[in-house]
Amino acid sequence: MFNKSGNKLTVPFPVDDEGFTGRECPNPDCEGYFKIVFGTGLKGTTHCYCPYCGHKDEQDKFYTKDQVAYLQSVLKNYMMGEVHTMFKDLERKHPKGRKSGFWVEAGQKPNVPIRHYREKQLETQIECSTCTLKYAVYGVFAYCPDCGTHNSQQILTKNLELAKKELDLSATVEGEMVDYLINDALENVVSAFDGFGREVCRLYAHLSSDPTHAQDIRFQNLVGAQKNTKKYFGFDIIVGVSSSEWDTVIRCFQKRHLLSHSMGVIDDDYIAKANDPTAIKGRKVSVTTTEVTDLIVFVEKLGSYILAEMKRLVGNTSP
Repeated sequence: MFNKSGNKLTVPFPVDDEGFTGRECPNPDCEGYFKIVFGTGLKGTTHCYCPYCGHKDEQDKFYTKDQVAYLQSVLKNYMMGEVHTMFKDLERKHPKGRKSGFWVEAGQKPNVPIRHYREKQLETQIECSTCTLKYAVYGVFAYCPDCGTHNSQQILTKNLELAKKELDLSATVEGEMVDYLINDALENVVSAFDGFGREVCRLYAHLSSDPTHAQDIRFQNLVGAQKNTKKYFGFDIIVGVSSSEWDTVIRCFQKRHLLSHSMGVIDDDYIAKANDPTAIKGRKVSVTTTEVTDLIVFVEKLGSYILAEMKRLVGNTSP
């Protein structure tokens, strides 16, 4: 349970089945629970970042309440054992019945139970692409507890890779499954970009002209997102791609809207916004592997541009 070396007592904390150890943010406004795998990530770091609020503090400030209770019970159990051993030694030296009238009875060792615990189950496991720390969090987006890098672009890339795998799988099947996989890949690309854009705007909202509205920008409606990022953050996301690439992204996003809200049937709104010369009202929209593959590339470019512009804002506001 513990190692004793000289005057130092080491009490290791239990890990879960996958090697994770619990951590808890010391910020009283957060107190978020997360887990890390010690031995991964940066070596010799003495600080830690909360993956939820970004609070930075010393590693020993991130003990969980369960760990503190466990540690206290282990130490109390150890100390009571040491005291009992001391009295047992005195009992042997001064047994009852000696004529001196002084004796010691150690009695039974006090029962001091150890407060064991189990680490909680979390929703997402991540390996930081910057420092390779393995950590787990509630939700998806988070700061790396070791290097403080936010994982928004890493999660976007991971989700786009899953969409690519769906497209690869569509080439191995037949019939309705082909269209299903291609359409699902399209929906997943749009959802991934929407999640990425919303998270980035939330992170950098304090740098905008209107933080309340800036952190509520939605990226499923790309034209609206373009307008609002320009309004609140001062840059135009269309600059991140060429005009033809932007047209492809808009068209794909409009196709996704049809698939999600009208069973893929083309309507007047799609014809007005999608710039699709093949569109016929009342027909089902067609989605190809090539255009989703192109969309993945263009969305990655847009994501990189948006993040770079947000970081530029940080530089402009630094003292």
